[in-house]
Amino acid sequence: MTYLGVDYYPEHWPEEMMGEDLQGIKDMGANIIRIGEFAWHLMEKEEGAFDFSYFDHVIEKAKQHGLDVMFGTPTATFPAWLAQKHPSILSENENGNKRVFGGRRQYCFNSDKYRQYAAGITKQLVQHYKDEEAIVSWQIDNEFGHEGSDMCYCDQCYAAFHQYLENKYDSVGQLNDEWGTIFWGQTYNDFSEIPIPKPTVTTHNPTLKLEWARFRSSSVNGFTHEMTAIVNEHKGSHQTVTTNVSGGFFDKWFDHEENVKPMDFVSYDNYPVWGGLEKPIPPEAIAMTHDFNRGLLDQNYWIVEELMGAQGHDVIGYLPRPNQAKMWSYQAFAHGCSNMLYFRWRGMTKGAEQFCYGVVDHDNVYGRKYKEVQSLFNEIKEHEELLNAEINSDVAVLYDYDNIWSWRSQIQSKDFDFNAELLRLYRPFYRKNTNIDVIPATRDLSTYKVVLVPVMQLMDDTLASRLRTFADEGGTVIFSYRAGLKGRDNNIRLGEVLPGPVRELIGARVEEIESLTAAHQLELQGEGSFAEVPAHISVWRDLLVPEQAETLYSYQDQFYKGYAAVTKNSFGKGSVYYVGGGLSEEALEKIAADVTNDCGIDTIESERDVEVYRRHIGGDSYLFLMNHSDKEKSYGMEKLGPFESRIVKG
Repeated sequence: MTYLGVDYYPEHWPEEMMGEDLQGIKDMGANIIRIGEFAWHLMEKEEGAFDFSYFDHVIEKAKQHGLDVMFGTPTATFPAWLAQKHPSILSENENGNKRVFGGRRQYCFNSDKYRQYAAGITKQLVQHYKDEEAIVSWQIDNEFGHEGSDMCYCDQCYAAFHQYLENKYDSVGQLNDEWGTIFWGQTYNDFSEIPIPKPTVTTHNPTLKLEWARFRSSSVNGFTHEMTAIVNEHKGSHQTVTTNVSGGFFDKWFDHEENVKPMDFVSYDNYPVWGGLEKPIPPEAIAMTHDFNRGLLDQNYWIVEELMGAQGHDVIGYLPRPNQAKMWSYQAFAHGCSNMLYFRWRGMTKGAEQFCYGVVDHDNVYGRKYKEVQSLFNEIKEHEELLNAEINSDVAVLYDYDNIWSWRSQIQSKDFDFNAELLRLYRPFYRKNTNIDVIPATRDLSTYKVVLVPVMQLMDDTLASRLRTFADEGGTVIFSYRAGLKGRDNNIRLGEVLPGPVRELIGARVEEIESLTAAHQLELQGEGSFAEVPAHISVWRDLLVPEQAETLYSYQDQFYKGYAAVTKNSFGKGSVYYVGGGLSEEALEKIAADVTNDCGIDTIESERDVEVYRRHIGGDSYLFLMNHSDKEKSYGMEKLGPFESRIVKG
């Protein structure tokens, strides 16, 4: 069954509206509602006084309307009485200020007291409903790490960090040696002397900062896994377990793959635009988020919050144009979403989310947005088999959270942004309408033809060896700048010429480097088939000297004319590209065209802003067509109005 529905918070409205709401939801074509994740106080008004009668009533009414339920465990928003009784549960910012009760997710993941109470409400809730057939899935907490909630600097975290380091290192002497604490006289005699990276003069040791990031990840995921284990122990056999991943995952302080490992499936909250933005993020950025979430468990996923109305807490954002949110839904389904719920049924009239507009606005009129969702549900439910079909990709983008956190501790260029650099390599293949996986660097690479490796400055010999094997057996690897700079200890390798462990694979050495700004664009000159393709580089530049590789682009400025900026090397049966800086789009699109042609990868030519995504059922091919523009576009004989989307048999 394909689940289509809305996020519904009946506790926000007079009880007499519930029947009307559920009928409106049903008439829209929905078969599921998502409830409960912010209602801890409603279930436990006083300590130990558990009362689920309100939701008993909600679920009974939902069943009368033929609606199933996803129920959220309510640990993201704890009750005021708990904060008053145990203020130690509150997290603390880097300046030592407690995050007071009143927002959400302001708990400390390392608070034993919080874990005790969170475990209690979770166990009681799941046990109460383990035999409820209408509840088909449990959602753990809500949007882990969102809005900075994955970071805490309290004394509980300080003590837990010391224990984490003691467990990891054989001795404080080993830690001193690995971190290089001899620098600036930071040598420690005991683990208890080690600070956490609160503000200081200049900056902290980069390996300390990386270990702190790893510790934060361990803290978040330890809590997640504990709550998941409780749900798995007490749930009904017919009930599944998930958690909803929020956007901005590369800016979080926890490893998302590790976070969702115990889950049955991944869920994602899809917001292509939010408060304060004048326009949505680019289509390729939206697509990449879907490919990332599909890659977490290497399977199709749910969306449990799909934007429909304008969004914002204090500042409201862009209003999706007619059919634009529907088109984003089609894009999600194209990239592997199999079940979808919209956020939210109705805009709230009170509280912090008054300006998070929903399918129905505060006027309670079933207007344009309601009809748009209704049309989407009616159309997409005809394609259940297609939505659940497996997606196979020839291209993979690799990421590693240790590498991301290493960059965050030392960004090197003031305009460096990991998301932008990943998208720089992803975008030209997206525009060729190829299927792309976005996956952790530890995954098996043998099924791919092309592997993209953006700014992988932290790289161990294991990954380098796997990439050499991949190229040797016929694969194509595309690196971007700073590859191989550091080992897993976040230190630069002494006596090793860059790009370090992949120098032979790349067939060139980095002789010198320079940090650039985004505005500091250096013109390049192409060679061979690249001679007539204009290019420039920004943000960073590696000055490359080819050893076996050929030069595709070289620098032209006074002192560095002749150094290579982009190279290509033949390695075994494969090819290896190295892009020595923030290369401009046209040159990368030429590389992508050459690579897809050489590797025999299926591509689809389309107008700019027309996304075409191919899916298969057995021997049949289907195309998802999405017009991301406000102009009429075409794909072959198919005319697409502004923001129109559809599925056609290919």
